[in-house]
Amino acid sequence: MTKTSPAVPSASSFIRSRKHAAPCLTGSALAVLATLAAPLAHADGGNKDVDPTIPKVEVTGAARRDVQAPVASSSDKFTAPLLDTPKSVSVIPQEVISQTAAVTLTDALRTVPGITIGAGEGGNPVGDNVFIRGYNAQTDTYVDGIRDSGSQSREIFNLEQVEVVKGPNSAYGGRSSAGGGINLVSKSAQQDNFNNASVGIGTDKYRRVTGDINRTLGNNAAFRLNVMAHEADVAGRDVVGGDRWGIAPTVTFGLNGPTKAILSYYHMQSSEIPDTGIPFNNPFSSGVNVAKNGDGTPIDVPRETFYGLANRDFRDTKTDIGTVDLRHEFGGGLVLRNVTRYGKSQNDFVWTQPDDSKGNVVLYGTVWRRANTRVTDTETMANTTALTGKLSTGAIKHSFNAGVEISRETTERAAYVFTPGTNNLLTGNTVCATSGAATGYNCAPLVNPNPYDPWVYTRSVSPALTKVKTNTRAVYAFDTIEFNPQWMLNIGARWDEFKTVLDTAANGATAAVRAHVDTSFDTYQAGLVYKPSANGSVYVSYATSATPPGNDGGDGLDGLTVAVQNLQPQESKNWELGTKWEVLNSRLSLNAAVFQSKMNNARVTAPDGTTQNVGRKELKGLELGFSGKLTNAWQVFGGYTWLDGIVADNGYLNVGTTAAPRYEPSPYNGNIFPTTPKHSASLWTSYAFNKDFSAGIGMNYVDKVYANINNTKYAPSYTRFDAMASYNLNKNVSFQLNIQNLGDKLYFDRVSSPHYAGVGAGRSASLTANLKF
Repeated sequence: MTKTSPAVPSASSFIRSRKHAAPCLTGSALAVLATLAAPLAHADGGNKDVDPTIPKVEVTGAARRDVQAPVASSSDKFTAPLLDTPKSVSVIPQEVISQTAAVTLTDALRTVPGITIGAGEGGNPVGDNVFIRGYNAQTDTYVDGIRDSGSQSREIFNLEQVEVVKGPNSAYGGRSSAGGGINLVSKSAQQDNFNNASVGIGTDKYRRVTGDINRTLGNNAAFRLNVMAHEADVAGRDVVGGDRWGIAPTVTFGLNGPTKAILSYYHMQSSEIPDTGIPFNNPFSSGVNVAKNGDGTPIDVPRETFYGLANRDFRDTKTDIGTVDLRHEFGGGLVLRNVTRYGKSQNDFVWTQPDDSKGNVVLYGTVWRRANTRVTDTETMANTTALTGKLSTGAIKHSFNAGVEISRETTERAAYVFTPGTNNLLTGNTVCATSGAATGYNCAPLVNPNPYDPWVYTRSVSPALTKVKTNTRAVYAFDTIEFNPQWMLNIGARWDEFKTVLDTAANGATAAVRAHVDTSFDTYQAGLVYKPSANGSVYVSYATSATPPGNDGGDGLDGLTVAVQNLQPQESKNWELGTKWEVLNSRLSLNAAVFQSKMNNARVTAPDGTTQNVGRKELKGLELGFSGKLTNAWQVFGGYTWLDGIVADNGYLNVGTTAAPRYEPSPYNGNIFPTTPKHSASLWTSYAFNKDFSAGIGMNYVDKVYANINNTKYAPSYTRFDAMASYNLNKNVSFQLNIQNLGDKLYFDRVSSPHYAGVGAGRSASLTANLKF
């Protein structure tokens, strides 16, 4: 039989996006993109002479082997297929996650250029700390479209795919950074029976077991269970490692009816010794000590050097998320959906930071073992109700989504205190002219520190408990307006009310602290899409984001303080010009985009010494991406990103004294964004030599990354290679060998702290048996 249908949606590894208005980009840039796009317009056999107003005829039946199914959007807020979404969005599919042997979110994100991973620091908890396009997106992680609060290190055992939205994200997710957001798409019960399991062993005590079982319950319901147990050390690093386990059941009712209910639960907990990294060769000294100045790169010590204390350092986490997802189809494409979620996360750690800020590194060849500690519980309640549908107003077609969201986040945070303390016992301060037992082992030699020093102190939780309560309400609406098959307008708007209160209990001579924010903000997006062919699009877009004080909800670097409580939200704007194409019979997705973003009211120190919204940051860049198959046997995934970010106005610095301050314009105006590599690229490619054997290789390149706004400390550029080979023993058993960091490259992949750089893992290997039964 035949039926009429609209153009086939995107098969890309690019997800949906937002919509924006008049971009501030040049006509020459548009001409370049149009020129690049022209040879692709008919790469899948499209005929330019065909009248696009004539309905397409689709013959149903068995799919051709060389046609790949389009990647569907997981979010109702994306009202157009990926191909026609005017935004840079990348989807990491399950196949790439599996082939690269990723076991954490940060492992998976390594395949997307333009993303860097930050390090923990004094006010920044250990956990996923992601920078997108140079902006901190630590609080911009979502699980199935709902904000996932609390500092965590996220697993992938229950993920179907990872979606990275680039550029301002507030119209979709509310308060957010200017860089973008990450949405984790969970596995759910399916209408098939299957049993999958994997058992992996490897170097560095690697052990991993996963299970994925799905069962139908009659004709209209299904149950799915995912489980995971994992343990491993970090290749090339002494002491560092740990274990974790998780379970994620889900049940779906109404698989074949108009009303569907999905009930799911996720639990994951871990226990580990976190990494300390390597301190920077600090360009600290002046005058008589100038000969001891460093070059700003990490200290040249053996890769395995660990500055922590094995009998003191630890990190224990626990995450629980329960979700009820209800939806009803009224017919005619109209769907009402309500999602309720409760989540709780705990992050408890003592972690040694090799602090270079005290001058010990260059003056004495020692480090102070600074103890960063945290005891945090975060609870979240969230509910969203949305209506999705299609309608026509004359010849104009609309695909819309509108809804309301409410949430409440509560964080309780404290620190550990030690008796007699963590300063040098000889001096009572952080000066470490010597190291060893006399200092209480709080000072360690720069070379060959002993992680098993007999450090024995009494540990207790500080009575200075901080409580942060955050309430949000939001309404939003999105619409893709199709004027004709060649032209679409994608628009969206959101209003947020954001209220947060911080209370810190008095502690000895320290008085109690209270701060609060009560603000609201509007964010927008608009994008004009032109389709020169059914398999391609060219777009211009505009989007905004808002980052209010206390954006992190009490558990991150962007915390609420008395100094910032009266400030307005930081607002960012992004202009983008791009093109997307589905070629080779929709097997391969290609995209290109140029963009420019500005944050015009960044929080910095003002001329009078107060914190005000007077700063400015500017970023421009280029992205290229590809995902899919060049042939039935040859898969590719990756891209390239060029970023040029500068701190246009960093406010003022005190060049006087504390008693007699004198503020002058910051000497760092014009410096490069920290955590922002100018060039980054990634590639994962695999080839099936026959039905049983395939192999793959991956490459990641990251340019030099500055760790501070002074641009004096940095991690050098690096290129890392990975490899994979798999063999199908039979239809039920296959084996996969992965070698990570094939060349055993020494590199530094976490650099947001100005005091140390995180060391990338050395070469490791794992062999996994994948079972179907």
